[in-house]
Amino acid sequence: MTWKTFEVQSSELAEFARTRLHSKVAYLATIRKDGSPRVHPFTPIIGEGHFFVFMEPTSPKGHDLRRDPRFAVHCAVSDTSGESGEVFLSGRTSFIEDREIRAVAVRVSSYEPAERYILFELHLESVTTTEYPEEGGPIRRRWELDE
Repeated sequence: MTWKTFEVQSSELAEFARTRLHSKVAYLATIRKDGSPRVHPFTPIIGEGHFFVFMEPTSPKGHDLRRDPRFAVHCAVSDTSGESGEVFLSGRTSFIEDREIRAVAVRVSSYEPAERYILFELHLESVTTTEYPEEGGPIRRRWELDE
């Protein structure tokens, strides 16, 4: 499912997730050839209804995603209090070669992606957010793809 569909189905969660992820350091988990997990820092790009990641063509995460498109993403945590909240997303990627879609990713990116970078779009299957209010316990919300 595209980010656009997530926004339509759950606008409040999508806005929270976008605030925690877009143009910030987050962590992308992929699956190595042997089935073990691999975690990479990356800069998510969210805009115009899409969720993208650019990377070097030699990146291990790119090799992982071309072989097995499953991923998980977790935002960076601002401090030990968790005050800014957390977001966790999972789903499957698609390798993007379409020039028009790449132009969208470049346009919404907070940095100038190198021409050599490869591009993936992340399609969501589930999103979980956790907020830590000053009073009371954590507040967790979840969205899942309806199949």
